[in-house]
Amino acid sequence: MNTGENLQSLRRIHDWMLRAGFVLLLLHFYMSCYNLFQVLHWTHPFLFRIFNRRFFIDFFIGQYKPRIWPLVLLIVAQLAIRGRKNEKLRAGWVMGLIISGLCLYFINGNFLMGWMGMFNAECVYIALSLLGYWLMMIGMAKVSRIIWSKIGRDVFNQLNESFPQQEQLVDNPYSINLPALYKLRGKTRQCWINIINPFRGILVAGSPGSGKSYFVIRHIIGQHIRKGLTMFVYDFKFDDLSKIAYNAFLRNKGKYPVVPKFYVIDFDHLNVSSRCNPLDPDLMTDITDALEAARTIMLGLNREWIQKQGEFFVESPINFLTAIIWFLKKYAQGRYCTLPHVMELMNEEYEKLFSVLKTEPEISVLINPFVSAFVNGAVKQLEGQIGSAKIALARLSSPRLYYVLSGNDFSLDINNPEEPKIVCIGNNPMKLSVYGAVLSLFAARMVKLVNRRGQLPSSLIFDEFPTIYFSGMDSLMATGRSNLVSCTICVQDFSQLQRDYGKNQADVITGIAGNIISGQVVGETARLLSDRFGRIQQDRSSVSVNSSDRSITQSFQLDAAVPAAKISRLSSGEMVGIIADTPDQPIELKGFHAKIQIDRQMIEREEAGFVPIPEIRKVSEADIERSFLQIQTEVHQIVESIWIKMSESTEQASLLVKKKGMIDI
Repeated sequence: MNTGENLQSLRRIHDWMLRAGFVLLLLHFYMSCYNLFQVLHWTHPFLFRIFNRRFFIDFFIGQYKPRIWPLVLLIVAQLAIRGRKNEKLRAGWVMGLIISGLCLYFINGNFLMGWMGMFNAECVYIALSLLGYWLMMIGMAKVSRIIWSKIGRDVFNQLNESFPQQEQLVDNPYSINLPALYKLRGKTRQCWINIINPFRGILVAGSPGSGKSYFVIRHIIGQHIRKGLTMFVYDFKFDDLSKIAYNAFLRNKGKYPVVPKFYVIDFDHLNVSSRCNPLDPDLMTDITDALEAARTIMLGLNREWIQKQGEFFVESPINFLTAIIWFLKKYAQGRYCTLPHVMELMNEEYEKLFSVLKTEPEISVLINPFVSAFVNGAVKQLEGQIGSAKIALARLSSPRLYYVLSGNDFSLDINNPEEPKIVCIGNNPMKLSVYGAVLSLFAARMVKLVNRRGQLPSSLIFDEFPTIYFSGMDSLMATGRSNLVSCTICVQDFSQLQRDYGKNQADVITGIAGNIISGQVVGETARLLSDRFGRIQQDRSSVSVNSSDRSITQSFQLDAAVPAAKISRLSSGEMVGIIADTPDQPIELKGFHAKIQIDRQMIEREEAGFVPIPEIRKVSEADIERSFLQIQTEVHQIVESIWIKMSESTEQASLLVKKKGMIDI
């Protein structure tokens, strides 16, 4: 018990031991340096007779043994000290005093005599030994004043927020394995980010410069091509990812049972771009395919309509575009069913256009409201229904787009076992409002063809996913697993996805992804990710210091494994996330917070040896202009030929649309 009598007893014991140690040290000096004491006349015959015995000679004369007992008494004495705590006192400074004292205390007297006389050597020996003893006494006295607690040292709570991670490589024919380093209890350890089930969807998030493409996407492309998967890549900044995919394809051609063909679609580099018709009539089985294509185009051109789906002036232009697409699909066995023909047909005169469309019975329900408005002269209603579609599609009226979209070099069924493909479509950030809608149509049609049974495993990669729009991404991520379709989508922030897709659909996409890899993000995205990573048991300690003692309160509680603030401070290449496993390869440690390790020199050597994407044809401006004029001529001929045929036929004359007289209502 801390009573006053016990404290006084401790002080007396401390003082007695210090005196005893000092006396033993003086006796060692007296007997070891007797010549010095004789010169100073500090000797006495009585003392000589007492100490000139073998026991005292063995105990007090020698290099090290005589100095051990004073040191032991000093250490025991200092154990009784309970000094006033000092939060500014550092253990390093105290240990420096003690070590310095030990070095001086155990100095070798024979060494001193080797380069100075005996008298001087003995004087220096005694002085240095006393100095060393004094330094050790001061240092040991201050040991009890140090606050031996880790509180305040881990400023950012790094030790508490570290947790064990998967350190074994888990591989399979479809996995993505990224080596990384993580910290556990202050030590750096190696780990693996094993995405062993990519078919449950991969969501990659991170602000610009966080390392999404350099540390994650390029490795997904390389490893999936090396493992023989077909691939579709949406390259937001052509040809950053396309070049990686092409060179990975060249290195791994032999890994495929049937060597796939490599195709590029890009509207700015026509010499390397193939021509492809996203409205291929052979791949549209019913009118719902045309409806999905029309919806994708219109919502891609008018992103604000995404929040207004179901409204009259949003659904009307979609239905009108659906009718035109399906008409061209049925006419002449779909020979003219391309997006350029659709846009040109939409701009024909209403009287002839409606008459031509009425010849196809399957779209009569879709066009009747427009025909009725035209016949009854409802100008504002008709222009509101059709004009918005015509104005939006007018942005796509480009000879370059017409040239690419009117050809048919390949189909979008990339995982066809007989004709596997690796397809890269490129965008241009400077022309996003024009190219985005068309590329959305490519992606929408491709997804519908890929997600079928009996096809090859495929990997779909969407860089900057919010820059394109097509409905059904949540369905693809939910059902693609059974068809071996891996879908990787990259976003900068969840709020960006909510802005372009709407909150409901964005929440479904982010919630359904089984694998999440995130670099630096802030705000609501960081908070959502922190909640998803869960909580771990963390140590909570507090210290109370008084004049003579300290008390430490320690508790354990669940707290965020990766707080939102930490996610907002991640360095480039430092990732946090959760991976999904399979029944055959269960992984207990699914969460990670690690720095992805890459061989930068190897990547630089690879990039230096990259082969550029080859040109497949020489396209001149005359070729582009010729294709543009040909499409306009073909559409005009289609309308005129059907119009004349209807006018000359008594059976179809009733289908001709004639206005009763235009009135402004």
